[in-house]
Amino acid sequence: MKRPLSLAFAALTVAVTAIPGVSMAATPGVSGAATPDTVRWGSCPEDVAAPRLECSTLEVPLDYRDPDGRQIEIAISRLASEKPAQRRGVLLTNPGGPGGTGLDYPAVLAASGLPQEVRDSYDVIGFDPRGVGRSAPVTCDLTPEQQARGNFAPYAHTDADVVREVGHARTVAEQCVTSGTAWMLPHTTTANTARDMDRIRAALGEPKLSYLGHSYGTYLGAVYTTMFPRNSDRIVLDSNLGSGGYDVTAMRRFARGLEDRFPDFAAFAAARPEYGLGSTPEQVTAKFFDLAERLEEKPVQGIDGTAFRGATFGYLYSDATMPLLAKIWQAVDTDRPLPPLGPQPADPNGLMSGRFYVVCGDSRWPGTVREYQKNVAVDRVRYPMLGGSTASMNPCAFWPTERVEPPVRIGDRGPSNVLMAQNERDPATPLAGAQELRQAFGKRATMVTADQGGHGVYPFGPNTCANDAVTEFLTSGQRPSQDLACAAAPSE
Repeated sequence: MKRPLSLAFAALTVAVTAIPGVSMAATPGVSGAATPDTVRWGSCPEDVAAPRLECSTLEVPLDYRDPDGRQIEIAISRLASEKPAQRRGVLLTNPGGPGGTGLDYPAVLAASGLPQEVRDSYDVIGFDPRGVGRSAPVTCDLTPEQQARGNFAPYAHTDADVVREVGHARTVAEQCVTSGTAWMLPHTTTANTARDMDRIRAALGEPKLSYLGHSYGTYLGAVYTTMFPRNSDRIVLDSNLGSGGYDVTAMRRFARGLEDRFPDFAAFAAARPEYGLGSTPEQVTAKFFDLAERLEEKPVQGIDGTAFRGATFGYLYSDATMPLLAKIWQAVDTDRPLPPLGPQPADPNGLMSGRFYVVCGDSRWPGTVREYQKNVAVDRVRYPMLGGSTASMNPCAFWPTERVEPPVRIGDRGPSNVLMAQNERDPATPLAGAQELRQAFGKRATMVTADQGGHGVYPFGPNTCANDAVTEFLTSGQRPSQDLACAAAPSE
């Protein structure tokens, strides 16, 4: 049973990461060197079909330094406004990742409560980023065993545990750089995806682009509006990575995020004695460490300590999955069958491979075992629930050192058109990272913080104060006059 739980966890953990005026695509004349074709909308593939959702493709340069050279195909979608008189432009969307598809995301947002006035104001646009889904997908040829391990390393209690992870990390990196899609490796970056976004804007005939991005999509949006400030309209970044994107710091922040979020679950489980996990939050917390230790020594139904820690992290993305998490704990505590875990990712190899290409390619990661050992020693004490895992060895340590260009530097130059939305207790993109990005943006951004837990504010969460602020910005262009702290929504 280990693999289904691990894969469910892997899907969740993916869903989380240049200088202005210097970036190639920001240089006049470069991004438009090859004129995009006019988009011709048609029906969507069966597995992403939804009411009123249309799909198309667009060719973009593989390498923007050679805009007339080899092209790749980007899959895009549209949920068109039904009120042309109210339509003000396009709202490009991204659900996060990297590695996750976004072709169906306009329909997902609509089904999740995206307000009608927003849907009337925009054609909502989705796309599979380069390297993902139907947009020149990449692969690391991951074995079922490698897929089942997910994105987190086994919990490292000692320096020797970090060393033991070296073989796996090096092997995965070597598979990525020798795969049949390794020609995509230097070009599968956040900066190039941002350039693709501007090609989509131009192909749709729009002078400016509005944007709604979640999780890793916040970094993608931050990069886009840094590279293309004049083409950016209303930019909404929800559940924010730090200013460095999905780098080694973001990876380590997962451990902080779990510590921020876990008290919500401890209170939930303690208030429900039927789960038998403890009658106080302190007892539930103690149960976490007890189960993690027991499962490391002797897995139950194939669930070891790392999978248990990872599942706890992943199923705290939403309050709605807390009951399922409690049942998972109950099952491994009593050695009973696991509950049904819900839909599993259709293509875990593609999901994880796409993540590796972007995460390892965007920025440089520590390259010595000793650096990871030092990080583990620090995080294991600060954030004991997950720190020994998220700070440990990663395939990015063995990535090629050559980079086509430096990472995009997020700064405060550009129009004041960014609205950030952030939960206070987000396990995947904790508040600390959002505060860092907010500081980097300076006068460009305003931040709305909601007193709630989970990953994703708009339109998924119940906090009407935060949701209304985002809707107001998207429909009228008005942001709060200053950073806004929204109180917790009333309990039902």
